[in-house]
Amino acid sequence: MKNRADAKTIIQLKYQKMLPILNEKSRRYWAAIEAYAYGWGGVAGVCKVTGISKATIHKGLKEIHNKNSLDSNRLRKKGGGRKKIINQQSSIIAAIEAIVDPTSRGDPESPLRWTSKSVRKICKQLNAQSFKISFKSVASILKKLEYSLQGNKKTKEGKSHIDRDAQFHFINQSVTEFHKKGLPTISVDTKKKENIGEYKNNGKEYCKQGEPIKVDSHDFPDKRLGKVVPYGVYDIGKNKGWVSVGISGDTAEFAVNTIRTWWYKMGQQVYPNATELLITADCGGSNGYRVRLWKKELQKFANETGMNIRICHFPPATSKWNKIEHRMFSYISINWRGKPLISRETVVKLIGSTRSEKGLEIRAVLDKNNYKTGIEVSDEEFFRLNIEVEAFHPEWNYIIKPNR
Repeated sequence: MKNRADAKTIIQLKYQKMLPILNEKSRRYWAAIEAYAYGWGGVAGVCKVTGISKATIHKGLKEIHNKNSLDSNRLRKKGGGRKKIINQQSSIIAAIEAIVDPTSRGDPESPLRWTSKSVRKICKQLNAQSFKISFKSVASILKKLEYSLQGNKKTKEGKSHIDRDAQFHFINQSVTEFHKKGLPTISVDTKKKENIGEYKNNGKEYCKQGEPIKVDSHDFPDKRLGKVVPYGVYDIGKNKGWVSVGISGDTAEFAVNTIRTWWYKMGQQVYPNATELLITADCGGSNGYRVRLWKKELQKFANETGMNIRICHFPPATSKWNKIEHRMFSYISINWRGKPLISRETVVKLIGSTRSEKGLEIRAVLDKNNYKTGIEVSDEEFFRLNIEVEAFHPEWNYIIKPNR
């Protein structure tokens, strides 16, 4: 008895060592051989110490005595193994489609469809309809049906203007002509307002494991520190940028003063003989084409510099095509990712230290001026502006010339 008990222990040890390299067929063969070598009671003994069923061991015994009963290149005979759920329950695919379809989105003929229902919820509904299926099998079937869970993606730009592409072409042509003449072309816009304080900033930075930067659990603005408004000027031809970090409202006066500061601090040095300046801007915000104060302030700037200021606005809902968005603002966001903007000086330094592999350089200053909101420009003031409009979409394309 002692020797038989030792034999069972040896079989158990051998099985534990060999299990990682055994497949379905070799495991069955090995168990049958061990049972056969053990002798009387071998099937029960091997079953007990390995957990392999008696039926599997008996099947293996038949196969080792009849080697032609199974193709040596197959793990099981053709058609063997558990039947697929879709074969056992032929109507289950139609049932899954019926559950998913009410929440399907997109073109049904698209190569990729997706659903917002979880596989557990779908499984529960199927089981309520007398189907027998696990949530893992539901996930497998959905994958074969080319469904996947996906988040929202910002792609819709709103109703597209009929002359959208034509305006893009007009802007590109204008910029190209200015570059050929060696004249300055800039893209301008306001970056979103930022709360100042120890608030979470999106993105991740390397820190000691378990020692992340601790920030406030809420994002209510600090009345003492307030917010900042970065307004940027991007020199399209030179890949250089300027940002004025404002501490008051995002007004047209602030926007034009930023352009003015860029010109005297950077632009004039690069384009000393410039007689014209091209500005590309969004159609809304502080530099919108309907904002009278924007045009009035640009008139002042034109009078100061003696330059013609040509403005081209992007059509509605196309702000992402403005060069400053993806050539400058995106790099600023990357540079300060994961860093709390604890002070105004921090914002200025982070913006000013932004660089890119393509040579982008940015200078930044803190604009402490208090710009009033709600300033109105009367009809009389507006009609005194020296504005010359283009034939193509004059509301978007116009030139502000100095008043002589």
